[in-house]
Amino acid sequence: MAPAPAGTTFRGVEPQNPPPERPPAPVAVLAVASNKGGVGKTTLATNLAIYLRALREDLPVAVVGLDDQQTIDRMFGLGPSEPPERNLKHGWSERSLERVLQLGEYGVHFVPSPPNSALLKARAEDPAALGRILERSAWPGIFILDTKSDLEALTLNAFHAAQRILLPVADWASLEEAARSFAILEQRGLGAGRGRVVLTLVDRRTRIDGAAPLVERLRGEVRRRGWPLYRASLSRSPRVERLNSGSRKPLSILHHAQGTAVHRELRELTEEILSDLGLERAARESPGELWGRKLIEVLPPRPLARRRPTDWIEGWRRR
Repeated sequence: MAPAPAGTTFRGVEPQNPPPERPPAPVAVLAVASNKGGVGKTTLATNLAIYLRALREDLPVAVVGLDDQQTIDRMFGLGPSEPPERNLKHGWSERSLERVLQLGEYGVHFVPSPPNSALLKARAEDPAALGRILERSAWPGIFILDTKSDLEALTLNAFHAAQRILLPVADWASLEEAARSFAILEQRGLGAGRGRVVLTLVDRRTRIDGAAPLVERLRGEVRRRGWPLYRASLSRSPRVERLNSGSRKPLSILHHAQGTAVHRELRELTEEILSDLGLERAARESPGELWGRKLIEVLPPRPLARRRPTDWIEGWRRR
């Protein structure tokens, strides 16, 4: 009798060659992108990671910087200031970030930035490459991608990899750059529904020609164009600006800006994002102590049946 093919299952007998288990895919991938600098993009990406880690302690959070500014390394790095031996360039070559992810400050993991992003950009011609790398990285949590201030190869890779793309808008110029990002999402068949506008660096005293505040004009224009918009907006804060520029190591808003409007607004934005991703139900149900001190109060999660409809994503029209 000819032997049965490999992998054939008989009653009471295990397969000889069971299929290999696939590594866990990321729970979610978020990108923060703007073709205009100075809109708080990296501040949003890094502090969002810290707030997500505080609100969802059960979910690992990792930040990946797609430029060579080293801000992420300085904020989250635990060791000496010398450049690490392995960085994003090595993870890209290995097609997995598993060996380059490092545990950093605040319980957030990060991938050290490459010293020169131009070399990495040359390897990113395939816009789906980063998505495959993240899938192979065996990361059972959330990735946050902090893109460079451009719409070139690495940013396009982030667009393809992310379920949500946060587009900071602080003024009219950054609003027009957000329009370019939405157009790219449509042109590439990804759908504008991946994008979410976040109003940043808001100064509610700023008025144009004595009319409505600038933030309301921006909000109204986003609604008019039918773009998804998170309700929470992030205020401009001199105290937060000092956290980013007062020392070599940027400091977190969660820990060092308590009592400011942006401290509360970032929590509200993080809760919106968790709800948008369907991840809010596992948020902590009571105020908690994190790392030995009280950091943030978390509202009890709403039962699934009482979840708010998607109309809180202002201006979004179902396609």
